[in-house]
Amino acid sequence: MADNYLEKHYEDYLRRKAAWEKSRKHKPNIQKPEEPEDEAL
Repeated sequence: MADNYLEKHYEDYLRRKAAWEKSRKHKPNIQKPEEPEDEAL
């Protein structure tokens, strides 16, 4: 297209993706506590 429509949208997508990945890197990894095995079995 004459106004670089696809290129602009792709650049916006890359900016949003980079921001999302950056925010994901700084979040702590939350692990579920393991449940102890039932000793009665």
